[in-house]
Amino acid sequence: MALISRKKIPYPISPLLREYLTKNQREVPLRIHFKDLLRFSNAISLYDPKGNDTLWISVFYEPSDTDEIFYALKTIYAHLKADGDLSILSHLSVDRVDLCTYGNTRPFRIRIVNQINDNFDYFYVKNADASRVYGLELEDIFSPNQVSYLTSGESLVEEHIVGIPGDVFMKSHLSDPNLNPIRLCKEFVKFNERCFVRLLGDMHSSNFIVDITPDFEEIYYRLRAIDFDQQSYEGKKSVYMPQYFRQNNAIIELGMKYMTPESVRQYQIEERSQIATRMRIEKSRANDILDVMSEDRISSPDYVAQLRRELARHYRHQGFMECRTMGQLVRRSLQLLSAH
Repeated sequence: MALISRKKIPYPISPLLREYLTKNQREVPLRIHFKDLLRFSNAISLYDPKGNDTLWISVFYEPSDTDEIFYALKTIYAHLKADGDLSILSHLSVDRVDLCTYGNTRPFRIRIVNQINDNFDYFYVKNADASRVYGLELEDIFSPNQVSYLTSGESLVEEHIVGIPGDVFMKSHLSDPNLNPIRLCKEFVKFNERCFVRLLGDMHSSNFIVDITPDFEEIYYRLRAIDFDQQSYEGKKSVYMPQYFRQNNAIIELGMKYMTPESVRQYQIEERSQIATRMRIEKSRANDILDVMSEDRISSPDYVAQLRRELARHYRHQGFMECRTMGQLVRRSLQLLSAH
């Protein structure tokens, strides 16, 4: 079983990381920041359609400040979705600003409505922890998923990733007669491999979504991370392997029923090959972020020492013992892909 040791320590964005973000147009001067959104004057609990407390609250601002705050939030959305084109603001409105009351990060979630067709979207404003930024960037480079995010000073803006939360999916969809258990379990194996190779931790069922795509004959699944706080932080190897979280047991048990060790190994090899291909395609950008990450401190020396020992044993590769930062461990893990 994978256990998180204690509350994660946030790390600031370093000057080198800021330089990388600016070069790659991730750093944008925004009109409003995370700390500004904390100045709300009132709040109410937010309930789901079944009347259950979601542990989010909807916040309200002084009437004299609301228009300015909402306009600033719409400009953030324009930067995130339309490359800063403010012409889209005329038919956008801020429907709600919610604050998460549980977990480490306490993000704000902003609901944006298109007034032309009543379609809505969300984005999140958080404190800019360096681990989270590295996690998002590595996801964008090494996974099959594109991720849109921005930084601005001490604030981080993330797009909403659409899908069914993993815990909800396991409760309500595993008994669906249309479920394709082999395809689902295949995707979990590939997801597990992606997380382990790039050292993304804490992927229990609340921290990933299941994206379902119906085809004319089949149903396809993709598992996507939605929480990047535990990018290369913990010292335990098992924290980076979703297969060891008890919250994921329902899918694990399904895999044990429908998959053979040979097919699991095949899917692991396939995913590692695909990551290696992405690394070749994005060689310059991948090297740039790994150069920055290798010089950055995003975890404690004790955690780095523990993880390098465990990875050296796992891979039977003593090169891990030369690594002194989490970034160097990630780089070494990725280098092994091209060595096999």
